Amino acid sequence: MIEIGKYNELRVKSKADIGLFLTDDIDDVLLPIKYVEEGTHIGDMLDVFVYLDNDNRPIATTLKPFACVGDFAFLTVKDVTAHGAFLDWGIAKDVFVSFSEQRDEMKPGEKHLVYLFIDDFSGRIAATAKWGGYVDHNTSELQEGDEVQLLIADETELGFKAIINNQFEGLLFRNEVFDKIEPGDIRRGFIKSIREDGKIDLRLFREGYEHIQSMLF
Repeated sequence: MIEIGKYNELRVKSKADIGLFLTDDIDDVLLPIKYVEEGTHIGDMLDVFVYLDNDNRPIATTLKPFACVGDFAFLTVKDVTAHGAFLDWGIAKDVFVSFSEQRDEMKPGEKHLVYLFIDDFSGRIAATAKWGGYVDHNTSELQEGDEVQLLIADETELGFKAIINNQFEGLLFRNEVFDKIEPGDIRRGFIKSIREDGKIDLRLFREGYEHIQSMLF
């Protein structure tokens, strides 16, 4: 089954004036002619991103969105209407954030951390700035000392909240941050500790001898 809001590897099933019809042998989707590379043939396998057009129909593109469904990302507000905000997603269609899903009032040009999801009511891809409800609280797969990818999410009095491996939430304490960082940065980090309540403390360097070596050399 073709996944909406994700990359799909699909086979070229047929050609038409408007583009190519791609299939996973269960469902078909149109790749518009403007995205078809010269020399593409029936039977070729293509890696495409699938979303819903303005008529709520699946459509494929070779453009690379800034995020897929299930991802956390900082996106720029392009427009605000009476219904909500539209964020630049990197493809032909912007992603919508309703007023009820905004933490603060969104204004054009601003960047906000959002989580992308499929709206249960409309079936469309949407985003929410109330991303805290989408982090995973089951930290059993993490261990102290693990190297992780951090998306710096927000600055607080204690330090910086970060999204860990696009899944968990942790905290970098201000007195342990020696580099200039700001929300939107993507950094390598390490699990410092996992508390009994499941909260995760982070650091930007390895503990001990290896960190001392890196500082010296």
